[in-house]
Amino acid sequence: MLQVNIKQNIKMEQTFQHKKYQVIKNAVSYDLANFILNYFLLKRDAVGYMYEHNIHSQSSILGTWTDQQIPNTYSCYADFAMETLMIKMLPVMKKHTGLDLIPTYSYARAYKKGDELRRHKDRPSCEISTTVNLGGNPWPIFIDGTGANNVIDEYKNIHKPNAPAGTKVLLEVGDMLVYSGCELEHWREPFDGNICGQVFLHYNHVNGPFADKNKFDGRAKLGLPSGIK
Repeated sequence: MLQVNIKQNIKMEQTFQHKKYQVIKNAVSYDLANFILNYFLLKRDAVGYMYEHNIHSQSSILGTWTDQQIPNTYSCYADFAMETLMIKMLPVMKKHTGLDLIPTYSYARAYKKGDELRRHKDRPSCEISTTVNLGGNPWPIFIDGTGANNVIDEYKNIHKPNAPAGTKVLLEVGDMLVYSGCELEHWREPFDGNICGQVFLHYNHVNGPFADKNKFDGRAKLGLPSGIK
Protein backbone atom coordinates (compact mmCIF):
# COMPACT_ATOMS: atom_id res chain seq x y z
CA MET A 1 0.00 0.00 0.00
CA LEU A 2 2.85 2.39 0.85
CA GLN A 3 4.47 1.73 -2.52
CA VAL A 4 1.18 2.45 -4.31
CA ASN A 5 0.79 5.76 -2.45
CA ILE A 6 4.36 6.75 -3.33
CA LYS A 7 3.71 6.03 -7.01
CA GLN A 8 0.48 8.05 -6.90
CA ASN A 9 2.27 10.99 -5.31
CA ILE A 10 5.03 10.88 -7.93
CA LYS A 11 2.42 10.82 -10.70
CA MET A 12 0.63 13.85 -9.20
CA GLU A 13 3.91 15.75 -8.92
CA GLN A 14 4.79 14.96 -12.51
CA THR A 15 1.36 16.14 -13.68
CA PHE A 16 1.86 19.57 -12.13
CA GLN A 17 5.48 19.89 -13.18
CA HIS A 18 4.58 19.05 -16.78
CA LYS A 19 1.40 21.13 -17.21
CA LYS A 20 2.08 23.79 -14.53
CA TYR A 21 -1.50 23.45 -13.37
CA GLN A 22 -3.54 20.72 -11.73
CA VAL A 23 -6.96 20.23 -10.16
CA ILE A 24 -6.99 18.73 -6.67
CA LYS A 25 -10.37 17.15 -6.08
CA ASN A 26 -11.90 17.56 -2.62
CA ALA A 27 -8.90 19.54 -1.37
CA VAL A 28 -11.32 21.02 1.16
CA SER A 29 -14.29 19.04 2.44
CA TYR A 30 -17.74 20.11 1.27
CA ASP A 31 -18.79 20.95 4.83
CA LEU A 32 -15.72 23.11 5.48
CA ALA A 33 -16.07 24.91 2.14
CA ASN A 34 -19.75 25.56 2.83
CA PHE A 35 -18.95 26.85 6.32
CA ILE A 36 -16.30 29.24 5.00
CA LEU A 37 -18.64 30.50 2.27
CA ASN A 38 -21.43 31.23 4.74
CA TYR A 39 -18.96 32.88 7.12
CA PHE A 40 -17.67 35.08 4.29
CA LEU A 41 -21.15 36.08 3.10
CA LEU A 42 -22.15 36.96 6.66
CA LYS A 43 -19.02 39.07 6.97
CA ARG A 44 -19.78 40.76 3.64
CA ASP A 45 -23.29 41.71 4.74
CA ALA A 46 -22.20 42.92 8.19
CA VAL A 47 -19.30 44.96 6.80
CA GLY A 48 -21.53 46.46 4.13
CA TYR A 49 -24.00 47.53 6.81
CA MET A 50 -21.26 49.14 8.90
CA TYR A 51 -19.86 51.03 5.91
CA GLU A 52 -23.29 52.17 4.73
CA HIS A 53 -24.29 53.49 8.16
CA ASN A 54 -20.87 55.00 8.95
CA ILE A 55 -20.43 52.68 11.91
CA HIS A 56 -16.92 51.77 10.80
CA SER A 57 -14.53 53.42 8.36
CA GLN A 58 -13.43 51.35 5.38
CA SER A 59 -10.61 48.98 6.26
CA SER A 60 -8.70 46.33 4.35
CA ILE A 61 -9.09 44.01 7.35
CA LEU A 62 -12.87 44.12 6.99
CA GLY A 63 -12.87 44.02 3.20
CA THR A 64 -13.60 46.26 0.26
CA TRP A 65 -15.77 46.84 -2.79
CA THR A 66 -13.07 48.94 -4.50
CA ASP A 67 -10.77 46.25 -5.91
CA GLN A 68 -9.72 47.52 -9.35
CA GLN A 69 -9.71 44.01 -10.79
CA ILE A 70 -13.35 43.33 -9.88
CA PRO A 71 -14.95 46.65 -8.85
CA ASN A 72 -18.15 46.72 -6.79
CA THR A 73 -17.66 43.15 -5.60
CA TYR A 74 -16.81 42.27 -2.01
CA SER A 75 -13.27 41.01 -1.52
CA CYS A 76 -10.91 40.71 1.40
CA TYR A 77 -7.13 40.47 1.66
CA ALA A 78 -5.77 38.25 4.45
CA ASP A 79 -9.01 37.36 6.20
CA PHE A 80 -8.04 35.38 9.30
CA ALA A 81 -9.97 32.26 8.26
CA MET A 82 -8.49 32.32 4.76
CA GLU A 83 -4.95 32.78 6.07
CA THR A 84 -5.48 29.80 8.37
CA LEU A 85 -6.72 27.73 5.44
CA MET A 86 -3.63 28.75 3.45
CA ILE A 87 -1.38 27.31 6.18
CA LYS A 88 -3.47 24.15 6.51
CA MET A 89 -3.20 23.49 2.77
CA LEU A 90 0.62 23.40 2.76
CA PRO A 91 0.84 19.58 3.17
CA VAL A 92 -1.72 19.15 0.38
CA MET A 93 0.32 21.43 -1.86
CA LYS A 94 3.49 19.49 -1.08
CA LYS A 95 1.80 16.17 -1.79
CA HIS A 96 0.41 17.20 -5.17
CA THR A 97 3.20 19.41 -6.54
CA GLY A 98 6.30 18.06 -4.79
CA LEU A 99 7.29 21.65 -4.04
CA ASP A 100 8.52 23.16 -0.80
CA LEU A 101 6.50 26.35 -0.42
CA ILE A 102 6.03 29.33 1.88
CA PRO A 103 2.68 31.09 2.16
CA THR A 104 2.48 34.66 0.91
CA TYR A 105 -1.13 35.83 1.18
CA SER A 106 -4.78 34.89 0.76
CA TYR A 107 -7.53 36.78 -1.02
CA ALA A 108 -11.23 35.96 -1.09
CA ARG A 109 -14.13 37.22 -3.21
CA ALA A 110 -17.89 36.79 -3.26
CA TYR A 111 -18.57 37.17 -6.98
CA LYS A 112 -21.94 38.40 -8.22
CA LYS A 113 -23.86 38.28 -11.50
CA GLY A 114 -22.06 40.07 -14.33
CA ASP A 115 -18.57 39.89 -12.82
CA GLU A 116 -15.71 39.07 -15.14
CA LEU A 117 -12.12 38.16 -14.33
CA ARG A 118 -10.06 39.53 -17.18
CA ARG A 119 -7.22 37.57 -18.71
CA HIS A 120 -4.01 38.16 -16.73
CA LYS A 121 -0.93 36.78 -15.03
CA ASP A 122 -0.22 37.26 -11.33
CA ARG A 123 2.43 39.24 -9.47
CA PRO A 124 5.59 37.61 -7.98
CA SER A 125 3.93 36.77 -4.64
CA CYS A 126 1.76 34.34 -6.60
CA GLU A 127 4.40 31.99 -8.05
CA ILE A 128 2.22 29.05 -7.09
CA SER A 129 -1.42 30.10 -6.89
CA THR A 130 -4.61 28.29 -6.06
CA THR A 131 -8.29 29.02 -6.34
CA VAL A 132 -10.62 27.04 -4.07
CA ASN A 133 -14.31 26.83 -4.92
CA LEU A 134 -16.22 27.57 -1.72
CA GLY A 135 -19.65 27.20 -3.30
CA GLY A 136 -22.48 29.04 -4.97
CA ASN A 137 -23.25 28.82 -8.68
CA PRO A 138 -20.78 27.04 -11.00
CA TRP A 139 -18.35 29.34 -12.79
CA PRO A 140 -15.48 27.91 -14.86
CA ILE A 141 -12.00 29.35 -14.93
CA PHE A 142 -9.91 29.26 -18.11
CA ILE A 143 -6.17 28.73 -18.12
CA ASP A 144 -3.68 29.04 -20.98
CA GLY A 145 -1.06 26.35 -20.50
CA THR A 146 1.25 27.70 -23.20
CA GLY A 147 2.76 30.36 -20.93
CA ALA A 148 2.51 32.92 -23.75
CA ASN A 149 2.03 36.64 -23.15
CA ASN A 150 -1.21 37.59 -24.86
CA VAL A 151 -2.45 40.42 -22.66
CA ILE A 152 -2.02 43.92 -24.07
CA ASP A 153 -4.05 45.79 -21.43
CA GLU A 154 -5.65 43.77 -18.63
CA TYR A 155 -7.91 46.52 -17.31
CA LYS A 156 -9.26 47.37 -20.76
CA ASN A 157 -9.55 43.64 -21.48
CA ILE A 158 -7.40 43.88 -24.60
CA HIS A 159 -5.36 40.90 -25.72
CA LYS A 160 -3.90 39.58 -28.93
CA PRO A 161 -6.57 38.45 -31.41
CA ASN A 162 -4.96 35.03 -31.83
CA ALA A 163 -4.69 34.35 -28.09
CA PRO A 164 -5.38 30.67 -27.28
CA ALA A 165 -8.89 29.88 -26.04
CA GLY A 166 -7.41 28.14 -23.01
CA THR A 167 -8.53 25.09 -21.08
CA LYS A 168 -11.89 25.31 -19.32
CA VAL A 169 -11.76 24.12 -15.71
CA LEU A 170 -14.98 23.71 -13.74
CA LEU A 171 -14.40 23.18 -10.04
CA GLU A 172 -16.89 21.50 -7.75
CA VAL A 173 -17.32 22.68 -4.18
CA GLY A 174 -14.09 21.99 -2.28
CA ASP A 175 -11.98 21.47 -5.41
CA MET A 176 -8.80 23.50 -5.82
CA LEU A 177 -6.99 24.52 -8.99
CA VAL A 178 -3.23 24.88 -8.47
CA TYR A 179 -1.35 26.78 -11.16
CA SER A 180 1.81 28.75 -11.86
CA GLY A 181 0.23 32.16 -11.46
CA CYS A 182 3.13 34.20 -12.81
CA GLU A 183 3.57 32.02 -15.88
CA LEU A 184 0.07 31.06 -17.04
CA GLU A 185 -2.64 33.49 -18.09
CA HIS A 186 -6.01 32.77 -16.50
CA TRP A 187 -9.45 34.35 -16.62
CA ARG A 188 -13.19 33.90 -16.18
CA GLU A 189 -15.89 34.89 -18.65
CA PRO A 190 -18.87 37.04 -17.47
CA PHE A 191 -20.68 35.31 -14.62
CA ASP A 192 -24.36 34.52 -15.22
CA GLY A 193 -25.03 33.06 -11.78
CA ASN A 194 -25.95 34.90 -8.59
CA ILE A 195 -23.12 34.12 -6.19
CA CYS A 196 -19.79 32.31 -6.33
CA GLY A 197 -17.33 32.20 -3.45
CA GLN A 198 -13.66 31.71 -4.24
CA VAL A 199 -10.55 32.00 -2.12
CA PHE A 200 -7.10 32.39 -3.63
CA LEU A 201 -4.19 30.96 -1.65
CA HIS A 202 -0.78 32.11 -2.84
CA TYR A 203 2.67 30.65 -2.26
CA ASN A 204 6.31 31.10 -3.25
CA HIS A 205 9.08 28.55 -3.63
CA VAL A 206 11.05 28.28 -0.37
CA ASN A 207 14.37 28.67 -2.21
CA GLY A 208 13.07 30.73 -5.12
CA PRO A 209 14.24 34.20 -6.19
CA PHE A 210 11.33 35.91 -4.42
CA ALA A 211 11.35 33.87 -1.21
CA ASP A 212 12.89 36.41 1.17
CA LYS A 213 11.21 39.49 -0.26
CA ASN A 214 7.76 37.93 -0.58
CA LYS A 215 7.55 35.91 2.61
CA PHE A 216 4.04 36.64 3.92
CA ASP A 217 3.76 39.08 0.98
CA GLY A 218 6.19 41.42 2.72
CA ARG A 219 4.23 41.49 6.00
CA ALA A 220 5.64 40.84 9.45
CA LYS A 221 3.11 38.06 10.07
CA LEU A 222 0.26 36.29 8.35
CA GLY A 223 -3.12 37.86 9.08
CA LEU A 224 -1.83 41.42 8.91
CA PRO A 225 -3.09 43.93 6.33
CA SER A 226 -0.98 44.54 3.25
CA GLY A 227 2.19 46.56 3.85
CA ILE A 228 2.42 46.06 7.63
CA LYS A 229 6.05 45.15 8.34
